[in-house]
Amino acid sequence: MQPDFSTPSVARMHNYLIGGRDHFRPDREACKQLLRIAPSTRDLALVNRAFLLRAVRYLAQECGVTQFIDHGSGIPAQPNVHQVAQEINPRDARVVYIDNDPIVLGMGKMMLEEDTATTAVMLQDIRKTDAVFNSDDVRRLIRLDKPVAALFVSVLHFIPAADDPWNLIRQTASRLPSGSYLVISQLASEDPQLRSDVAQFMLDAAGGNWGDVRSPAEVASFFDGLELVGAEAPCEVSRWHPDELGPRQRTTEWFGFGGVARVP
Repeated sequence: MQPDFSTPSVARMHNYLIGGRDHFRPDREACKQLLRIAPSTRDLALVNRAFLLRAVRYLAQECGVTQFIDHGSGIPAQPNVHQVAQEINPRDARVVYIDNDPIVLGMGKMMLEEDTATTAVMLQDIRKTDAVFNSDDVRRLIRLDKPVAALFVSVLHFIPAADDPWNLIRQTASRLPSGSYLVISQLASEDPQLRSDVAQFMLDAAGGNWGDVRSPAEVASFFDGLELVGAEAPCEVSRWHPDELGPRQRTTEWFGFGGVARVP
């Protein structure tokens, strides 16, 4: 499949919002329109990125996790999950990145060309849990008799309710050994009109590659049956193990909502 640079890509839009260089005019124009609908979008992207890195560092350093599966990893950005994990566990850290965007696959392979013994990037639909766990890369790098961290950071809003992202989380958790972790954040808003406006804009801009901005209560239900760590309840993600120097969500029109949970 040849990449399409003439229409916006959500991966390239995100890259633009976090200050990356891998984007094109249609991506930048779409971001400018989105910022008019929801001006805090750039803050939101930076906050979610910081939450991802903070959660990986916490799990590697405080919980001894050495294996990570990053669902919907997006275009590589510095530092990335494997770099944070390897900084803490340089010999044992293993990371598999998964995305359905061919551009992410190509750039990921370039990034990892000298690190294929411990890290892989694969092109796959994250909704296909069986295909993910039966893939050569996961079988090669991930041991399912040891704790694994499954990352779903800023990706579940791409999955519409009709495709049941809650079942995706349940199915993933069921394949992980006890003592594993899930890291979840999803775009949320208390404002039904904003949820509708953003969803319609993204469906149009991204050619249907979008799901739902959800209410905080809907996002909280992703954690049913899991044991929250680091916070008593799901929260706006800059409040999860906050870094004094890290970015903050400055408005509440929409925000990253989620947390980290242990598989019992």
